[in-house]
Amino acid sequence: MDIINDPLKIEEISMSIIEGHLQGLAFTYGEKQVVKRVIHATGDPSYAEIVVFSPQAVEKAAAFFKDGKNIITDVEMVRVGINKKILGGLGGTSECFIHHPEVLKGAEKEKITRASFSMQWAKEKINGNIVAIGNAPTALFTLLDMIEKKEVKPAFVIGVPVGFVGSAEAKEALEKQQEVPFITVKGVKGGSPVAVSITNALLKLAEGQRS
Repeated sequence: MDIINDPLKIEEISMSIIEGHLQGLAFTYGEKQVVKRVIHATGDPSYAEIVVFSPQAVEKAAAFFKDGKNIITDVEMVRVGINKKILGGLGGTSECFIHHPEVLKGAEKEKITRASFSMQWAKEKINGNIVAIGNAPTALFTLLDMIEKKEVKPAFVIGVPVGFVGSAEAKEALEKQQEVPFITVKGVKGGSPVAVSITNALLKLAEGQRS
């Protein structure tokens, strides 16, 4: 068996294989780049059927990144996976507050998840910026509740929490709201790698548009 060690060649072949799974699906160029990165990160071609984009989501997200918007994440796993070089070059930063001392205290006092409380605590930082949620359905539920109550309005939401308790319902609620553009996935799938792959695909598109 011949082993391919060239990383660029590996990615080229991978993307060619993934392209075959997207035949006949009505994606725009930008949407296809996002879906391909998700499939590449997960090894799961079924994502081609479950990624959901609000109208012109990719174009809007790329424009926000070009404007230097920051990213607030629900967990550190999402934050550390984001391409800091591209994000920083566009003028943005990434932050996660799940381990902030005040979040730890507040979550314990209110008997709710830290991810949920972190959304409440960071509302001023979230307002006008991009939120990427890849792990905690409670974080997405809390964010959507704040949006509905007009307490906060992020520029864009990448909402792909994973799990069998609340994740499908949270993402369905994200689809139904019409206040904020978004990218999500249907059902229980998702996770931090999916949130990261979506974010980095959007960053690369924004970087390419700027150059």
